[in-house]
Amino acid sequence: MNWLWCRFADLGVDNLYDALALRCRVFILEQGPYLDPDGLDRQSWHLLGRDDAGTLQAYLRVVDPGLKYAEPSIGRVITSAESRGKGLGRRLMTEGVMRCCAVWPGRGIRISAQAHLARFYADLGFEPVGEPYGEDNIPHLEMWRAGLQINQEQT
Repeated sequence: MNWLWCRFADLGVDNLYDALALRCRVFILEQGPYLDPDGLDRQSWHLLGRDDAGTLQAYLRVVDPGLKYAEPSIGRVITSAESRGKGLGRRLMTEGVMRCCAVWPGRGIRISAQAHLARFYADLGFEPVGEPYGEDNIPHLEMWRAGLQINQEQT
């Protein structure tokens, strides 16, 4: 997987188009209608994972601290339908957590996880906070992961 980690202004039109198209396929066509552009993309880091053919297979964004939560917040975590079941989601989240730790050393990370994926996120070090709630007609659970310091040579 070839990873691109950049700010919104550095995405370029092709990466932005591919990211929004994948988000639309998964979040709107598969999961039901809701407003995906929520005004937070411009204040976020974006992580795109392309296969060797250059096709976008995975994506997440990290909203800057203080906008959604006090901590950086990983969200819009998606893998393409054709790449699911191959461990790419775990690789994507691991890469996202590592990037958060590099940009905000020692800071925790907060997510709004789809409740049925709580075990997946727990395996990545996230702990539930509070009770499940509805978001975009899907049960969600706020989860938090303690911050880690990583060596810049690891990034």
